[in-house]
Amino acid sequence: MLVLVAALAYAGSAAAAPTMVAFDQISAGDTAWMLTSTALVLLMTIPGLALFYAGMVRKKNVLATTLQSFAVTALITVLWIVIGYSLAFSPGSPFIGGLDNLFLGGLKYFKEAGQLSVNPLAPTVPESVFIMFQLTFAIITPALITGAFAERMKFGSMMVFVAAWSLLVYAPVAHWVWSPDGWLAKLGAQDFAGGTVVHINAGAAGLACAYMLGRRNGYGSEPFIPYNLAFTLIGASLLWVGWFGFNAGSAAASDGRAGMAMLVTQVAAATAVLTWMGVEWIIRKRASLLGACSGAVAGLVAITPASGFVEIPGALAIGAASGLLCYWGATGLKRLLGADDSLDVFGIHGVGGLVGALLTGVFSSKVISGAEASLMVQAVGAFATLFYSAGMTIAILLLLRFTMGLRVNGDEEQAGLDLALHGERIV
Repeated sequence: MLVLVAALAYAGSAAAAPTMVAFDQISAGDTAWMLTSTALVLLMTIPGLALFYAGMVRKKNVLATTLQSFAVTALITVLWIVIGYSLAFSPGSPFIGGLDNLFLGGLKYFKEAGQLSVNPLAPTVPESVFIMFQLTFAIITPALITGAFAERMKFGSMMVFVAAWSLLVYAPVAHWVWSPDGWLAKLGAQDFAGGTVVHINAGAAGLACAYMLGRRNGYGSEPFIPYNLAFTLIGASLLWVGWFGFNAGSAAASDGRAGMAMLVTQVAAATAVLTWMGVEWIIRKRASLLGACSGAVAGLVAITPASGFVEIPGALAIGAASGLLCYWGATGLKRLLGADDSLDVFGIHGVGGLVGALLTGVFSSKVISGAEASLMVQAVGAFATLFYSAGMTIAILLLLRFTMGLRVNGDEEQAGLDLALHGERIV
């Protein structure tokens, strides 16, 4: 928090603030696409991620797992309106935004005057639409982290952690990358739709959470049978469809770049599915439903930072690399790290985000992006985010450990979080 306060005190206005425009400067087509994209990205968390995660945990933790995604959606919505949007997208320092848009104070709509506010990052859509679109990103990022500590964290501690992490980690990193005065933006880092801001950020935090909370009781010595992999398939399918809003919506316009982003998203996801299944076939002599779902998410994660910058060959390469390396991340690397990352948040989102961020520096096309990409700059952005997120996550969790506590007791874990924490269960 001291870092945040110091940065705010330092803030100097270099980024363009929201401005007022006439109604006729708003594009109906762009606005319609952004409204649709916003709904698609919200669909990724509820019900997409909720079902994806619920299918992989044990029966006694299904309701608690889905509630985490649902509760995070509500919590982050309120925080984003109060202060999150301002910290991420208001003019400020290279490290954090200011407080100009506290409680959305800068949001304006004057019907009689025929004017409304827009954010310069999306000048042809109402600022209210841009705020909502970015809110859905702020929601899904901490929701992803919950998969790392599934089946063992206290609900109250989880809510406080998510609130603190959203303000101290997500908002600053979003400002670094996407605000014009962010230090990574000034370096020229390319992250079209959140490979760094969302996936590396969440993956690093997830790994830190897995270490800080420790292994689940019985991990490695008894089978943890997934409740219903059909739920996971439905969740993965909703994520896949919603990802078109995630990536193509980040064009902030209904145009050719949005079309290219949608196309390369589909290509990378499909390539990653085939790659993951192929690796499984070679190593285990069979392909699995869980593997196919994991491969799809890996490809979607990796193409995210590159989606508005690469052509088809780049999408194929990124999809293949993510399928291969995220398979290793969820198996060999997971064993090497020794952390009980319950639902492979780091193995898929952390590794996939790193693959995508770095390969954006290799395959980004100036013809599409309009700017030169640098592998070195991409690496700086990726690893700065990884270490900042992991470090701040550990600091937040240490504070909670010595105040509220982090983990349920052994009896509660044995009974399952559904019954122990929420008084409900699947019969």
